[in-house]
Amino acid sequence: MNGENACPNAQEPPDIPEPPEHPKPPALGALVVDTSRADRVGEFRGVAGARWSLRPVGGGREWEAEPGHVRPALVMEQLRARTARLNARSRGEVL
Repeated sequence: MNGENACPNAQEPPDIPEPPEHPKPPALGALVVDTSRADRVGEFRGVAGARWSLRPVGGGREWEAEPGHVRPALVMEQLRARTARLNARSRGEVL
């Protein structure tokens, strides 16, 4: 009785690719969303160690974000961020 003690479901687990530890950074100036800051939209400014440097659309104080919390901005999010900046400028706010 060969195979009596063999487990019929003994298979190797499928190869599941692991997500990259360090996602590829976007192009300089690309609009992205920082999901760790209430979906704040910012411009990608560069890599600072293990974090990415972002700033508000059109300028302002930069902040750093974990790459895993950053995603590309949707077209609607890009439009909303640019419109908010233009509205602030038209009101005479210092940007």
